[in-house]
Amino acid sequence: MCMRGFDTCGELQIMTEVLIRKASYLLTMNDARQELRDVDVLIRNGQIAEIGQGLNSTGEVVLAHGCVVTPGLVNTHHHLYQSLTRAVPGGQDALLFGWLQTLYPIWARFGPDEMRVSALTGLAELALSGCTLSSDHLYLFPNGARLEDTIASANEIGIRFHPTRGAMSIGESAGGLPPDSLVEAEVAILEDCIRVIDGFHDPGEGSMCRVGVAPCSPFSVSRELMRDAAILARDKGVMLHTHLAENDEDIAYSEANFGCRPGQYAEELGWTGADVWHAHCVKLDGQEIDLFSKSKTGIAHCPCSNCRLGSGIAPVRGMRDAGVKVGLGVDGSASNDTGNLMAEARQAMLLQRVQNGADKMSAREALEIATRGGAEVLGRPDCGEITLGKQADIAIWDASEIESAGSWDPAALLLAGPQKVRDLFVKGRQIVRDGVITTLDLPLVIEEQNRLARQLAERV
Repeated sequence: MCMRGFDTCGELQIMTEVLIRKASYLLTMNDARQELRDVDVLIRNGQIAEIGQGLNSTGEVVLAHGCVVTPGLVNTHHHLYQSLTRAVPGGQDALLFGWLQTLYPIWARFGPDEMRVSALTGLAELALSGCTLSSDHLYLFPNGARLEDTIASANEIGIRFHPTRGAMSIGESAGGLPPDSLVEAEVAILEDCIRVIDGFHDPGEGSMCRVGVAPCSPFSVSRELMRDAAILARDKGVMLHTHLAENDEDIAYSEANFGCRPGQYAEELGWTGADVWHAHCVKLDGQEIDLFSKSKTGIAHCPCSNCRLGSGIAPVRGMRDAGVKVGLGVDGSASNDTGNLMAEARQAMLLQRVQNGADKMSAREALEIATRGGAEVLGRPDCGEITLGKQADIAIWDASEIESAGSWDPAALLLAGPQKVRDLFVKGRQIVRDGVITTLDLPLVIEEQNRLARQLAERV
């Protein structure tokens, strides 16, 4: 049975007009990076139809005086299920590997309800921070959980979604990190990848759901699965995603077990190219950055999670200067512990300034990474900018409230705020209005989320 507003493939159907009138500032993120003042934006059939002054429409009019209008933000890396395990004792002060070993036994107790509700919570949180397109890396499927549990949540909220079918195949008994109860047979992993791609992937322009293939990491799957996953993804025409070079432990594992650095390992197994993006890449060296630039491989930069786990500061300035595609990711809420993509963009800007100097990343460049940059990483040239013919994924930020009071340049959103969106449109459909999610009963979802979290805590 279809949910209202979607066809049988989960594709959002929009056949109306919306006029955003008199936006005080419009940051287009187009090729010229134009910034327009006192301008209207007309949305028709889910796309940007006109940009100008004095536009008219027979549809709904949304007043944007005193507001900054931007493309919707793009989240290139998340583990939505982790929103049920924020601030878990024992994992609050651990490095990556110890943190995982604390949380794996808890995650092993999840099932379909936990996956669905945590995804609703995580995606709603993202939407309230201005996000219109999010990926998700789901790499464990305990107790009957399936990828479509999260896809259903994205459909319900109305956010554009790029879920990836992750996997772990090497458990503790075989020298891996995850417990044996969370690993899968590699044949079954590949078969389910085919199932979810055939069932849910829409490669067309304006797609609301694209599926990727995403073995969890080089230390939780075999060399053979990494290679076979790349072959399968290219046969199906979908993108590839995994974790790479996240911290010093990650580098040491690669050198000890594969005899090379992570970038070389990825290249040898077919994990470079315009259809690949890697999460974190905190410890890439100059040679690896050059490899990713030449191969057009993308990177999901997760600054808050990298800080929380003590992984380090990714060399984003060097990546950008070398021409590497970089987007932002909030990462899982067990290692962030929030999911605010605007806060992530601010953190990215601040860390590059700490590392390289105050003039090395502007607020506008960080916002560009959070919008157009993320769309480029996910292979979505139809998103990430407010240009005629592009998808109408638009965020409206109220610059008249306390966060921006006294600001001389409200368009420098990351310097003064706000960090919560006033209105949000995805494919022309308004899913946030006056700071409230319009597509679900959020207090009810929060109540269910907290109930499930209490049950997990009681069983540990």
